[in-house]
Amino acid sequence: MNIILNQKLENLIQQQITSGKYTSIDNVLEEALSLLEKRNQYEQWVEEVGQKIDIAAQQLERGEGIDGETAINQLLEQLQQNKDS
Repeated sequence: MNIILNQKLENLIQQQITSGKYTSIDNVLEEALSLLEKRNQYEQWVEEVGQKIDIAAQQLERGEGIDGETAINQLLEQLQQNKDS
């Protein structure tokens, strides 16, 4: 695959190679694409968590769920049971 880059991108890639952190254009592009994929995964995670928060907020508005103190006490009780077994 042949890619034509603008001067700004060429300079950025060359700076990365000159810094010694990367040894080739391929290394720079592999890292860039890997980071892009991680960002995409992070954005998807944020969206999923946001949806879960919305669902939880709706449940709380309907009176479902438990208060924070009760939740903490239940977790502590579970931890103690796991410790004892």
